Amino acid sequence: MDNIKWGIIGCGDVTEVKSGPAFNKVPNSSLVAVMRRDAAKAEDYARRHGVPKWYDNAAALINDPEVNAVYIATPPLQHEEYTLQCIQAGKPVYVEKPMTLNAESAYRMQEAALRHSVKLTVAHYRREQPMFRKIKALLEEKAIGDIRFVSLQMLQPPVSPEANWRVDPAVSGGGLFHDLAPHQLDLMTWFFGRARSATGIARNQTKMYRADDLVSGNILFENGIVFNGIWCFSVGAADKADVCEITGSLGKIRFPVFGHSFTLNINGAEQVFTFDALQHVQQPMIEQVTAFFLDKSPNPCSAEEAILSMQLMDSFTKKDKMIF
Repeated sequence: MDNIKWGIIGCGDVTEVKSGPAFNKVPNSSLVAVMRRDAAKAEDYARRHGVPKWYDNAAALINDPEVNAVYIATPPLQHEEYTLQCIQAGKPVYVEKPMTLNAESAYRMQEAALRHSVKLTVAHYRREQPMFRKIKALLEEKAIGDIRFVSLQMLQPPVSPEANWRVDPAVSGGGLFHDLAPHQLDLMTWFFGRARSATGIARNQTKMYRADDLVSGNILFENGIVFNGIWCFSVGAADKADVCEITGSLGKIRFPVFGHSFTLNINGAEQVFTFDALQHVQQPMIEQVTAFFLDKSPNPCSAEEAILSMQLMDSFTKKDKMIF
């Protein structure tokens, strides 16, 4: 296989700019087919993006002989089903984050990929963005010394539950926490490795929808680093926040997960690093996934790695905890 000819299952809003156009902009890659259950929307997407084929049936796209790799961009409810179908057809899969609804489902996807020797990558694409690669490099060279602890806040005003699948646990696995936290928790495991223990609290405080709108989580990593995070989706607009602060023995790194700059503070001396906004935020990751599928580079985010963040989310939100 010299070129990856992609098919997209679920050509919705997330693929309009963030990912879809990038498949035609990286080496040895092209987008040849898209699928959406709404045939009119699938046809419209294909026309606007210059995609040769469109389908309203996932099986038809998966079994298209020209398609030799599939990007699954549906809501998480369908991730396992479509991933297993692609694996059964022998076609490598690039699946959106979160990998699926929960860690149990993720294990089934991983096991199927291993059993059939089919490549599987999860779209934790911040790993390949220049800003986060720079932060990781600073951590590895101990620019702020030995890491002591990490504090994270993601605070947002309420959203309307109408026509928002992200706040339907049956479709998303949870609420906005399950949509946003995979980015943040994957960065933590990418930076610091495996967790030794994790626990949390999840509550539906506003009762605006069925999903929890507040989650707190604590992690003790195997290397001794401590993490504390809080995600609240019912604060006032003035209290909106997106900040992660990594504290070491010599200083701090402070950054937004959904931003383009960070600060490095060493012994009181502050330096700001600013990065250009990417036109297609997944393009660096798609380039690495394409290279991996062509046997030219390692897997940029394996199922095994993605399961780590799924386990953390499950630990934070599970309801069967001891009550004192």
